[in-house]
Amino acid sequence: MWQKKIYCTAFAIIWLGGFINAAYAAREYWIAADEVQWDYAPTFPMNPMTGKEFTAEQRVFVEQGIGRRYQKSLYREYTEGFRALKPRLAEEQHLGILGPVIRAAVGDKIIVHFKNNTRYPASIHPHGVSYTMAHEGAPHSRAAGNEHKPDGVVAPGGEYTYAWDVPERAGPGPNDPSSIAWIYHSHVDETADTNAGLIGAIIITKKGFEDADRAPVDVDREFISLFTVFDENASLHLQSNLAACTGLCDPDDEEFQESNLMHGINGLVYGNNHGYSMRKGERVRWYILGMGTEVDLHSPHWHGATLLHNGNRLDVTEVLPAATKTLDMQPDVRGRWMYHCHVNDHINAGMMTNFIVY
Repeated sequence: MWQKKIYCTAFAIIWLGGFINAAYAAREYWIAADEVQWDYAPTFPMNPMTGKEFTAEQRVFVEQGIGRRYQKSLYREYTEGFRALKPRLAEEQHLGILGPVIRAAVGDKIIVHFKNNTRYPASIHPHGVSYTMAHEGAPHSRAAGNEHKPDGVVAPGGEYTYAWDVPERAGPGPNDPSSIAWIYHSHVDETADTNAGLIGAIIITKKGFEDADRAPVDVDREFISLFTVFDENASLHLQSNLAACTGLCDPDDEEFQESNLMHGINGLVYGNNHGYSMRKGERVRWYILGMGTEVDLHSPHWHGATLLHNGNRLDVTEVLPAATKTLDMQPDVRGRWMYHCHVNDHINAGMMTNFIVY
């Protein structure tokens, strides 16, 4: 009898262990920081919002000084072992300048293999999830007593593997929908790193509401929007961009500084975004991200539809630097609708695009 009890207990432990391993999976990513030439307005000289050429006021941001193309550092996803760059899927086209979406469900572990292909130190610092100081991606962990401990800061050409847990407190709260967004970004020189473009989103889904890829099963489409003014005057790549500048190129000149403030949604201005497309009646989830400085108070506004945020009905919300919002929409009118920040200066500078309801 005692042998049967031992056998049954051992079987139960093995079965339970297998169940736990299946339920709490490791989500593995291969992400590099790459230097790329980024175009904030690929349709120049045409403005897609008006169907006409850019006005003199608009040309300040897309033609004056350095213009519309800048050297930047971006997060990009690779296949295992960094063998090849992963092409973006159709549903990812709207991401623009953002890094790959990191997905997990509550209870998972996230493993990110990071390679720094830029000429500057870089890292990945996550919001929301649980991590030790060795996986924080921030140099301030080298305070007294931590000088020789790893912190996740990666030198040019180096690699590092981050491990983050996804406990209950990293997932949706009682008033949240089935998934929420957090930001990840480089935190070596946070101001210069994020202005260079090193930023992306983490989406965490409530346990039991996730599909095999950890996307929420109770929505039909998901969109992510970063509202920020990329300050190219404060980017890691300012000197490289100055070398390619023609005309007014004085870093101390106020007009030149103004021309380097790129007011965009996912790093694109004046309607150059692609992929914000959906069908009438679909369940659409929007994740709104903010980043920047004291001028980065943004108020995203959707024309032609309303959304729910924590049970409240609205068509305008607000977001501050490093804050996030998750909102649900069920579009009920077909059309090509305007989607923009409602701050007047930001409208004039190009923080606008369209979403399409078929």
